[in-house]
Amino acid sequence: MDILLTAGLWLDGSTVWDDVVAHLDHPAVPVALPGQGDGNTVATLADQLAAVLSAVDAATEKPMVVGHSAACTLAWLAADARPGRIAKVVLIGGFPTTGGQPYAEVCEIRDGVMAFPGWAPFEGPDAVDLDEPTRQRMAAEAIPVPAGVASGIVRYTDERRFDVPVTVICPEFSPAQAQKWIDAGEIPELSAARHLELVDIDSGHWPMITRPAELARLLDAS
Repeated sequence: MDILLTAGLWLDGSTVWDDVVAHLDHPAVPVALPGQGDGNTVATLADQLAAVLSAVDAATEKPMVVGHSAACTLAWLAADARPGRIAKVVLIGGFPTTGGQPYAEVCEIRDGVMAFPGWAPFEGPDAVDLDEPTRQRMAAEAIPVPAGVASGIVRYTDERRFDVPVTVICPEFSPAQAQKWIDAGEIPELSAARHLELVDIDSGHWPMITRPAELARLLDAS
């Protein structure tokens, strides 16, 4: 089974998974998302979804689609578009956005892009395991998110997505916290999921950077 890896906001999807891939026992393909390392500042959410679906369609067997942070929604949109072609969805440090809402308008959009806001919004559990050199490197390499991606409206069309097995890997929050939010109806897409697993990892929001071997182990187990 191929593992398709999609990275969250501001990350270069072609390189951020390198240390995870090196530890995986299964073949893995980091999906190159338009606007995420290719210089494309006018990419849209539809463009990114098309890239993921192209990777799904190219797989010889049903792949496992992994989304990190905001890209958890992208992985779930792929399950909605290809419910019969995806073996499992794995969500790392995030949840699917509710239909009808913007994909990831989490910061100010200026001049057509949403720039990395610095570390202040992430102080606490998110960035607890990032040392200063890593913070400086990540900030320097951060890729502004095109407005067409951040502001793209999420739309689901096929309820068969709820039959696709889902594993949520919980880094800066615990499985118990995630279950509480799901039970309260705060994450409606997962409240309706019929095959849901919650798995803990002792890390901040970016385990592919701070805990790549452990994250690879959890992905192989999935």
